[in-house]
Amino acid sequence: MQNSTYFSPSVMTLGFGELTSMRYMYLTLVVWGYLSTVLSNVSVIVLIILHKELQEPMYIFICALCFNGLYGSLAFYPSLFINLLQKVQTISYSSCILQVFAIHTYGGCEMTLLAVMALDRYVCICNPLRYNSIMSSAMVYKLILAAWSYSFIHMTISIMLTVRLPLCDSAILKIYCDNWSVVRLSCIDTTLNNIFGMVGIITLMGVMPSLVFISYIAILRACVKSSKDFRAKALKTCAPHLITITNFIIDVLFELFLYRFTPTAIPYALRVFMSVHFLVAPPLLNPLIYGLKLTEIRIKIIQQVKGHFR
Repeated sequence: MQNSTYFSPSVMTLGFGELTSMRYMYLTLVVWGYLSTVLSNVSVIVLIILHKELQEPMYIFICALCFNGLYGSLAFYPSLFINLLQKVQTISYSSCILQVFAIHTYGGCEMTLLAVMALDRYVCICNPLRYNSIMSSAMVYKLILAAWSYSFIHMTISIMLTVRLPLCDSAILKIYCDNWSVVRLSCIDTTLNNIFGMVGIITLMGVMPSLVFISYIAILRACVKSSKDFRAKALKTCAPHLITITNFIIDVLFELFLYRFTPTAIPYALRVFMSVHFLVAPPLLNPLIYGLKLTEIRIKIIQQVKGHFR
């Protein structure tokens, strides 16, 4: 956006639009969604921490994924709840930038953790005899640290590029702040931001999914050559991961391209739904998917529930 008036807004206006007409219904959904997300993720985390037999690489990665879901939910739900209570939906510029950082690091960590989990499944199924030596506890925590570090370092640089921009407007199209929503308000050329952002998108949505795809091709080849029982067990442990990563990639692709190509041409309700889905669905569904699909976690949950009713 080009304009001769440069200013640094202290307050950003959020695009709540029609949501305020049914604020109490949405407030109820927000409270339900946040509490359900926290309860389900914390339950899986506590189960894995308390039971030593679950402290294996696959479950430690699931635990990290649940932690990330809690982090992403904290970046989104409280702000949404507060704004629904207000007559005018605004957010301070500093809080907007903080939310940008938190939401993008959540998304980056989710994708890198899912890629690391695909590597774990590849080593487990294709190199079972070397699995314990390769996926040692030290290696597991190094991979988790690397997944988080990449996202935090990349987003720190991106934020530094964003805050240098003078803005010509303060209207955010979405009901939360993301980097593109702020950058598009700039009065000056944003080529550097666009190039750096594109590198990040290619890495997260091109390189990472490709590594996952390659890992699963190798896993399928190994399954074809193996016994029927081994094949069934391998597919059972891989199914939750495939469901999770497919859901997340589709959500993020919608989010990435929705507001870059005529967003106002899409009905408002659909636009809001598509923009928040990657923040709402993965943190809520991941613990349910892994809790229901993986036998060990499901058994522990049933045992805990039975123990409380005795």
